[in-house]
Amino acid sequence: MTTPAGGTRLTPLELLERLVAFDTESSKSNLALIDFVAEYLDSWGVPHLRVPNAEGDKAALFATLGPVTDGGVVLSGHTDVVPVTGQAWTSDPFRLRVADGRAYGRGAVDMKGFDALALAMVPAALEAGLTRPIHILLSYDEETTCLGVADTIARFGADLPRPGAVIVGEPTEMQVADAHKSVVTYNTTVHGHAAHSAKPGLGANAVMAAADLIAELNRIADAMVARGDASGRFDPPNTTVHVGVIEGGTARNILPKLCTFLWEFRGLPDLDMAEIPALFAAACERVTRERLNRYGEFGHIATVEEVSVPGLALDPGSEAERLALRLAGRNATITVPYATEAGRFQRAGIPTVVCGPGSIDQAHQPDEFITLDELARGEAFMRRLVAACAG
Repeated sequence: MTTPAGGTRLTPLELLERLVAFDTESSKSNLALIDFVAEYLDSWGVPHLRVPNAEGDKAALFATLGPVTDGGVVLSGHTDVVPVTGQAWTSDPFRLRVADGRAYGRGAVDMKGFDALALAMVPAALEAGLTRPIHILLSYDEETTCLGVADTIARFGADLPRPGAVIVGEPTEMQVADAHKSVVTYNTTVHGHAAHSAKPGLGANAVMAAADLIAELNRIADAMVARGDASGRFDPPNTTVHVGVIEGGTARNILPKLCTFLWEFRGLPDLDMAEIPALFAAACERVTRERLNRYGEFGHIATVEEVSVPGLALDPGSEAERLALRLAGRNATITVPYATEAGRFQRAGIPTVVCGPGSIDQAHQPDEFITLDELARGEAFMRRLVAACAG
């Protein structure tokens, strides 16, 4: 057993209060929060490394408790939160409010609650004399791209130790999720040619071409529903395809020159990620030929992939699954419908699960909260982790 440096012991609730106070909406910098965490870790003599983004206005932080060796356990949590604009909060979203057994604040459940639990564990981990390292990884941009962990992952096995398991602390009510869907988002712009609506042969109608493409996405969506979910574990039990925004045209009697629509698919883990883009590309080629360029070389279609987050595939009996089930006191795993950073760790060959306090139902909501009971369950999970890594 070692004697830690003289830092100030803070409870998970006290740390959550400090973390919530930083406005780390994804469009903003998280550096003030990272500065606070770095100072806290320094006070306990914990080595840590910042991994900044290319612009230098955000950073991930990677800290190691115990020996600097391969095979450790990563506790991964993001520091960014979704916006509060337009939401009807009954109190300041960036000032933690505790009432009726709940702690209210933006990010309280998604997912600064988990971050606070990991940081509050530091003194106990240092005192335990870990023989297996526990790493704390705090990331950025999870709510937008899930790329905030990528640069850190790339350094595993190079200048950072390669972990043996990752626990991503998204809210699962301390159940262990071993799989989730991917999410890939696109921006498609149909370029037509403006003309009088009475003379359609003089132009190309971008809106009607876009309608053909959206109809094709409907057909793809229906095919995914019919294919279903072979695992029988997801809700909804299929890959989904969705168009969320469409915009185009200037007047009823003008062939629209432009039409843009935003769409996505959320794929089951066994979906070939290239399948839906390939089907859509074939539809674009057909619509360009048959609709846009029926009367001349008038138009084209451009699609930009904006975000691609890999799914978390089933990995039965993995080191991460066995460890998390034991720590959480669970006998079975679940799936979750939302995407996380977990798939990025798994694609790097590191066993990964999702397990954290609170309910996803409270995430992104006004008056977001985590219950004090869930924080207590998370704290018990952390105590068991320390004991397991000190054995």
